[in-house]
Amino acid sequence: MIALACDHAALEMKREIIGLLDDMGLAYKDFGTYEAVSCHYPLYGERAARAVASGECDRGILICGTGIGMSLVANKVAGIRCVVCSEPYSAQLSRMHNDTNMLALGARVVGTELAKMIARIWLQTAFEGGRHQNRVDMITAIEQGGTCLLYTSPSPRD
Repeated sequence: MIALACDHAALEMKREIIGLLDDMGLAYKDFGTYEAVSCHYPLYGERAARAVASGECDRGILICGTGIGMSLVANKVAGIRCVVCSEPYSAQLSRMHNDTNMLALGARVVGTELAKMIARIWLQTAFEGGRHQNRVDMITAIEQGGTCLLYTSPSPRD
């Protein structure tokens, strides 16, 4: 299940992403907004991020004017690794190397077809694990109030 949320600036793009999810056969839960009336994006971004963090949803896609505000909100929720992407290569690598579980898009930054391409690639790409898992574990240690400075690894390649 994919969590979705947007602000007023991104309502039309969210509808396009819903069409993409339908085409891909992926279930989704829409956390709002549902109107093109000025709203506070943190309300919707937090709801979607908490759904992903709790396991209610597997991953999430957030959309606002630039993607930046929504990503900031999502990354405040423990367990979330949200990336803002404006092109597909970063989306792919964010999944492969960082195991991102939320994607933020900017409706005023990328066109609809590019946004769908980015989302499709992000949704289809798996986490590689291996040496990248060590780095994700370091991020998690910081998030949980610890530090990665005490993390020992025999080699940067691990």
